[in-house]
Amino acid sequence: MIVSKFIIVAVIGYLLGAIPFALIISKRMAGVDISKRGSGNIGGTNVLRVLGFRAGAIVMALDLAKAIAPVMLAKFIIGDSVLPIGGFVLNWQWGQVIAALMVMVGHNWSVYIKFRGGKGVAAYYGAWFAIWPVAALFGGLILIVTVLLSRYMSLGSILSSLGILCLFMVLTVAFGFPPVYLIYSLIAAALIVYQHRSNINRLQAGTEAKLGEKGSKVDL
Repeated sequence: MIVSKFIIVAVIGYLLGAIPFALIISKRMAGVDISKRGSGNIGGTNVLRVLGFRAGAIVMALDLAKAIAPVMLAKFIIGDSVLPIGGFVLNWQWGQVIAALMVMVGHNWSVYIKFRGGKGVAAYYGAWFAIWPVAALFGGLILIVTVLLSRYMSLGSILSSLGILCLFMVLTVAFGFPPVYLIYSLIAAALIVYQHRSNINRLQAGTEAKLGEKGSKVDL
């Protein structure tokens, strides 16, 4: 029974995370297949670039919401249930992290569109807004400052995820925060870096397009 609750949380997280709002909104608002326009990535930034602020803002808001909802729901589904596994005791906090990671997996590899998707950054921030908004604001500050200084959204996305990871290293070691959040920030940062591997190669080669330049391949 307890195991089934965690499975339900994971399935809900994946199925909601997999909803390709960038594709849906771009087709509804402009009759455009966003996967064939701009960078070709199915994410909010590409919609913003191709269709403008209104469409981009709607997609980003929906991508945040699809992460917030299952993470918040996980706390109520798991409730006071605990699942001992080895030296760990899985509780509602683990349920939230499982939901959050599955939202990212769904966003990046959506079953609805042949396992294509975005890069998981918006989903990552949405989950933190549900778990601990301070982390989302901290990472958002790093992202904004990086983008303002460099105009590389990819660099901002990567550094913000690594910044949140460093934050939870300190909070876990020095202030006794539950290690579950450190584990989440580590796995999520690894996913974000992996999804940006082509951007990293272009950054190293000096060919990465800056925000606002035609051909930029950086999407949330």
